[in-house]
Amino acid sequence: MGLIVYYSSATGNTEHFVSQLGQRFFKIDKKISSALVYEPYVLVVPTYADGEGRKAVPKPVIHFLNEVENRKLMRGVIGGGNRNFGRNYSLASKIIAEKCSVPCLYNFELRGTDEDVICVKKGLEKFWKQ
Repeated sequence: MGLIVYYSSATGNTEHFVSQLGQRFFKIDKKISSALVYEPYVLVVPTYADGEGRKAVPKPVIHFLNEVENRKLMRGVIGGGNRNFGRNYSLASKIIAEKCSVPCLYNFELRGTDEDVICVKKGLEKFWKQ
């Protein structure tokens, strides 16, 4: 299985979701977001957009992806969000997928459900075998 790279805010929703997956992970540090990864990974990212969809991608994730090596090794993205935000739900994953030419593999709300965890585990297992 591949690596999960994620960013999580103080709410801990994304971190909680990632911890349920039972896979190796690397957390993007808010203070040291220029760290490099050295193997293929799937990015898990929450959305923080205003009402107009601006600033959806967290700044530490932007800094992390500004490293060419990190962009090259990303194989897909999974997005977290809140459906209350309508069309901006999980917007960060959609933006990253488009800009980095990787698939958006899944979206989950808040901390995710047990069903989300099962779907992502199965999906990642299949994805990494491709």
